[in-house]
Amino acid sequence: LTTLDEVSEVDLTIDGADEVDPQMVLIKGGGGALLREKMVAQASRRVAIIVDESKLSPVLGTRFALPVEVVDFGHRATARWLEAQGGSVRLRLRTDGQPFRTDQGNLILDWAYGPIADPAALAARLAARAGIVEHGLFVGLATDLFVAGASGVRHLTR
Repeated sequence: LTTLDEVSEVDLTIDGADEVDPQMVLIKGGGGALLREKMVAQASRRVAIIVDESKLSPVLGTRFALPVEVVDFGHRATARWLEAQGGSVRLRLRTDGQPFRTDQGNLILDWAYGPIADPAALAARLAARAGIVEHGLFVGLATDLFVAGASGVRHLTR
Protein backbone atom coordinates (compact mmCIF):
# COMPACT_ATOMS: atom_id res chain seq x y z
CA LEU A 1 0.00 0.00 0.00
CA THR A 2 1.13 3.53 -0.72
CA THR A 3 -0.16 7.08 -1.11
CA LEU A 4 -0.38 9.44 -4.06
CA ASP A 5 2.34 11.52 -2.40
CA GLU A 6 4.75 8.57 -2.65
CA VAL A 7 4.12 7.50 -6.27
CA SER A 8 3.79 9.42 -9.51
CA GLU A 9 1.52 6.87 -11.20
CA VAL A 10 -0.77 3.99 -10.22
CA ASP A 11 -0.67 0.99 -12.54
CA LEU A 12 -4.25 -0.17 -12.02
CA THR A 13 -7.28 1.01 -10.09
CA ILE A 14 -10.22 -1.34 -9.62
CA ASP A 15 -13.47 0.20 -8.43
CA GLY A 16 -17.22 0.21 -8.88
CA ALA A 17 -19.62 2.86 -10.17
CA ASP A 18 -23.14 3.97 -9.43
CA GLU A 19 -24.14 4.49 -13.08
CA VAL A 20 -22.36 3.89 -16.42
CA ASP A 21 -23.31 5.17 -19.87
CA PRO A 22 -22.45 3.57 -23.25
CA GLN A 23 -19.30 5.75 -23.56
CA MET A 24 -18.05 4.45 -20.18
CA VAL A 25 -18.65 7.80 -18.50
CA LEU A 26 -19.47 7.20 -14.85
CA ILE A 27 -21.38 8.62 -11.95
CA LYS A 28 -19.51 7.78 -8.75
CA GLY A 29 -19.65 9.03 -5.20
CA GLY A 30 -22.51 7.09 -3.67
CA GLY A 31 -20.12 6.03 -0.93
CA GLY A 32 -18.96 9.60 -0.44
CA ALA A 33 -15.27 9.38 -1.42
CA LEU A 34 -15.59 10.96 -4.87
CA LEU A 35 -12.69 13.45 -4.53
CA ARG A 36 -10.18 10.84 -3.42
CA GLU A 37 -11.46 8.26 -5.90
CA LYS A 38 -11.16 10.75 -8.76
CA MET A 39 -7.63 11.72 -7.71
CA VAL A 40 -6.58 8.06 -7.71
CA ALA A 41 -8.31 7.43 -11.06
CA GLN A 42 -6.58 10.43 -12.65
CA ALA A 43 -3.21 9.11 -11.43
CA SER A 44 -3.88 5.64 -12.85
CA ARG A 45 -2.75 4.19 -16.17
CA ARG A 46 -5.74 1.84 -16.16
CA VAL A 47 -9.07 2.18 -14.38
CA ALA A 48 -11.13 -1.01 -14.31
CA ILE A 49 -14.76 -0.57 -13.28
CA ILE A 50 -16.80 -3.55 -12.11
CA VAL A 51 -20.61 -3.31 -12.11
CA ASP A 52 -23.66 -5.45 -12.60
CA GLU A 53 -26.16 -4.80 -15.39
CA SER A 54 -28.37 -2.67 -13.12
CA LYS A 55 -25.73 0.09 -13.20
CA LEU A 56 -25.88 0.47 -17.00
CA SER A 57 -27.84 3.42 -18.32
CA PRO A 58 -28.45 4.78 -21.81
CA VAL A 59 -28.02 8.32 -20.39
CA LEU A 60 -26.39 9.26 -17.08
CA GLY A 61 -28.62 10.81 -14.47
CA THR A 62 -31.59 8.57 -15.17
CA ARG A 63 -30.85 6.05 -12.40
CA PHE A 64 -28.70 7.89 -9.87
CA ALA A 65 -28.42 11.42 -8.48
CA LEU A 66 -25.13 13.17 -9.12
CA PRO A 67 -23.08 13.64 -5.93
CA VAL A 68 -21.54 17.10 -5.65
CA GLU A 69 -18.97 17.66 -2.88
CA VAL A 70 -19.17 21.21 -1.52
CA VAL A 71 -17.62 23.29 1.24
CA ASP A 72 -19.76 24.23 4.23
CA PHE A 73 -19.53 27.96 3.58
CA GLY A 74 -22.39 28.90 1.29
CA HIS A 75 -23.54 25.32 0.68
CA ARG A 76 -27.17 26.48 0.56
CA ALA A 77 -26.27 29.06 -2.09
CA THR A 78 -24.52 26.31 -4.05
CA ALA A 79 -27.63 24.13 -3.72
CA ARG A 80 -29.78 26.98 -5.06
CA TRP A 81 -27.38 27.45 -7.99
CA LEU A 82 -27.57 23.72 -8.80
CA GLU A 83 -31.39 23.79 -8.66
CA ALA A 84 -31.38 26.79 -11.02
CA GLN A 85 -29.57 24.53 -13.52
CA GLY A 86 -32.48 22.05 -13.28
CA GLY A 87 -33.57 19.22 -11.06
CA SER A 88 -33.64 19.05 -7.30
CA VAL A 89 -30.94 18.97 -4.61
CA ARG A 90 -30.81 17.41 -1.19
CA LEU A 91 -28.11 17.51 1.45
CA ARG A 92 -26.83 13.98 2.11
CA LEU A 93 -27.50 12.96 5.69
CA ARG A 94 -26.18 10.16 7.89
CA THR A 95 -28.60 7.69 9.44
CA ASP A 96 -28.65 9.80 12.62
CA GLY A 97 -29.88 12.83 10.64
CA GLN A 98 -26.59 14.72 10.81
CA PRO A 99 -24.93 15.92 7.58
CA PHE A 100 -22.75 13.30 5.91
CA ARG A 101 -19.07 14.34 5.79
CA THR A 102 -16.58 13.22 3.16
CA ASP A 103 -13.06 12.08 4.04
CA GLN A 104 -12.06 15.72 3.55
CA GLY A 105 -14.78 16.95 5.92
CA ASN A 106 -16.96 18.43 3.17
CA LEU A 107 -20.69 18.07 2.54
CA ILE A 108 -22.34 16.22 -0.32
CA LEU A 109 -25.32 17.56 -2.23
CA ASP A 110 -27.12 14.82 -4.14
CA TRP A 111 -28.38 16.49 -7.30
CA ALA A 112 -31.22 14.79 -9.16
CA TYR A 113 -30.51 16.72 -12.36
CA GLY A 114 -32.18 14.27 -14.70
CA PRO A 115 -30.74 12.91 -17.94
CA ILE A 116 -27.29 14.39 -18.61
CA ALA A 117 -27.04 14.96 -22.37
CA ASP A 118 -23.42 16.20 -22.32
CA PRO A 119 -21.52 14.92 -19.26
CA ALA A 120 -18.24 16.63 -20.26
CA ALA A 121 -19.89 20.05 -20.59
CA LEU A 122 -21.71 19.63 -17.27
CA ALA A 123 -18.48 18.50 -15.59
CA ALA A 124 -16.72 21.64 -16.84
CA ARG A 125 -19.57 23.87 -15.62
CA LEU A 126 -19.45 22.30 -12.16
CA ALA A 127 -15.66 22.48 -11.97
CA ALA A 128 -15.81 26.21 -12.69
CA ARG A 129 -18.19 26.97 -9.81
CA ALA A 130 -16.60 28.25 -6.59
CA GLY A 131 -17.72 26.25 -3.56
CA ILE A 132 -17.88 22.96 -5.48
CA VAL A 133 -14.90 20.85 -4.46
CA GLU A 134 -15.61 17.96 -6.85
CA HIS A 135 -18.46 16.18 -8.62
CA GLY A 136 -19.24 12.56 -9.34
CA LEU A 137 -18.92 12.71 -13.13
CA PHE A 138 -15.93 10.61 -14.16
CA VAL A 139 -15.40 11.50 -17.81
CA GLY A 140 -12.72 9.73 -19.84
CA LEU A 141 -11.23 7.91 -16.84
CA ALA A 142 -12.50 4.33 -17.14
CA THR A 143 -10.36 2.20 -19.45
CA ASP A 144 -12.00 -1.16 -18.75
CA LEU A 145 -15.56 -2.05 -17.81
CA PHE A 146 -16.57 -5.46 -16.47
CA VAL A 147 -20.33 -6.02 -16.43
CA ALA A 148 -21.80 -9.01 -14.61
CA GLY A 149 -25.15 -10.24 -15.83
CA ALA A 150 -27.35 -13.28 -16.23
CA SER A 151 -25.35 -14.39 -19.28
CA GLY A 152 -21.95 -14.00 -17.63
CA VAL A 153 -19.35 -11.26 -17.51
CA ARG A 154 -18.68 -8.87 -20.39
CA HIS A 155 -15.39 -6.95 -20.67
CA LEU A 156 -15.47 -3.67 -22.58
CA THR A 157 -12.52 -1.36 -23.20
CA ARG A 158 -12.17 2.27 -24.21
